[in-house]
Amino acid sequence: MATTTIRAEHVGSMLRPAELLTARAEVRRGTMPPERLGELEDAAAAAALRLQQDAGMQVFTDGEMRRDDFMASVVETVGGLVPAEESSARPRWHRDADDADDAELEGEVAPVTIGGPLYRRTPLSLTEAKWLAGHSPGPYKITMASPTTVAGCWRPEVSRAVYPAREDAIAALAGIYRQDIADLIGSGVTWLQLDSLAYWAGIDPEAARMRRVKDLDGHLSHVIDTDNSLIRTARSHQTRVTVAMHFCRGNMRSAWSAQGGYEPIAERVFGEVEVDRFLLEYDTERSGGFEPLRFVPPAKTVVLGLVSSKVPELESVDALRRRIDEASQYIPLEQLALSPQCGFASTSQGNPLTVDDQRRKLELVAETARLVWG
Repeated sequence: MATTTIRAEHVGSMLRPAELLTARAEVRRGTMPPERLGELEDAAAAAALRLQQDAGMQVFTDGEMRRDDFMASVVETVGGLVPAEESSARPRWHRDADDADDAELEGEVAPVTIGGPLYRRTPLSLTEAKWLAGHSPGPYKITMASPTTVAGCWRPEVSRAVYPAREDAIAALAGIYRQDIADLIGSGVTWLQLDSLAYWAGIDPEAARMRRVKDLDGHLSHVIDTDNSLIRTARSHQTRVTVAMHFCRGNMRSAWSAQGGYEPIAERVFGEVEVDRFLLEYDTERSGGFEPLRFVPPAKTVVLGLVSSKVPELESVDALRRRIDEASQYIPLEQLALSPQCGFASTSQGNPLTVDDQRRKLELVAETARLVWG
C-alpha cells in the first residue's frame, strides 16, 4: 500500500497496561529482573498491535510500550545526560478544564540536562524496529523525538563547559541520530516519524521566551536544517523511505503547553522541511485555522489531527467530515489524511482515557477515513 493512500493513522504512543507500569517501577527498585519486564513489554506491544488492527489502522507502532515517555529515544538511549534542577526554561502546562498549571504534573517527566559529552548508550529504537519487523500486521513506523526538541536540555550553567552553545549540543545529538537512522534503515525500516516541539517558538511568543529564543528567523532556520539533515540521512540509505513529522503543542496527562496557529512558520516549514507527511495538531482553536495549508506543496500529505487524544468524549463523524471539507478549501482532498492530534500516552502514565476510549477513537478515525476517501 502506497503511503499516500494511507488515510487512517495515529501518532504513536498508546496507553500502557497497569501491570507494565508496576513492573517498570519494580525493576527500578531491583525487585524484578529486567528479563521479566521485557516479556511484559512484548505482551503489551502485541496487544497494542491487535487493538490497532481491530480498529482499522493502516500503519502500526508498538505503542511505545518500551518507553517511559516520547522522549525516551533521547533520554533512555543517549549518555551524557544528568538529573537537573527545575528551570524557568521548562514548559508550563495547562488544562482546558481548570487551567491547571504544572504544579500537579511535577515528577511526570524528570528534568535532565547535558552534563557530559553525548554518546550513544543503547539502541532502543532498533530494538523496537526488530520486534515490529517480526510482528506487525502491516506497514509500521518508528517514532523519534527530533534532536531540536530536547534543546531545553542544554542549560548554560551546566552544559556550557561541554558544549559552548546550544547549537553545538544539538549538532552532537543529531550525529547520534544519524547513526540510529542508518541502523534502522539497515534493519528494514521504511517509515520514520520525527516528533518536534522546537517549532513552538515561531508560533507562541511565550514559548519563545521560555526557551530563550530571541532570533526567531535564525532559530527556525537551524531547526529546519537539523531536521532536514536527518531526513537526508534516511533517504541516502533508502530512497523509498517515508519520513513524517508530527507537530504538537504539548501533551502530558492531557495538559498542553503552547498555543498559536501555523501561519507564522507555514510558508517556510511546509515548503522547506523535506518530509512526506505532516501530522498536524488541529483538535482545538489553539491550533488556528486551515488557511496555512495553502503553503503545502503538491507532493506532501497532511494528516489532520482532528480527533482528541486528551479527552474521552467521542467526536462525531459528521463534525469530522465538515472539518475535513473546510481543510480541503486550502489543500486538495487527496493530500489529506486523518489521525488523533497526538499520542494517547506521551508520558507513561498516559492521558485520562480508558483503553476502550482509545479503541473508539481509533475506530472513529478509520471509519471517517473510509467514508471520506473510500
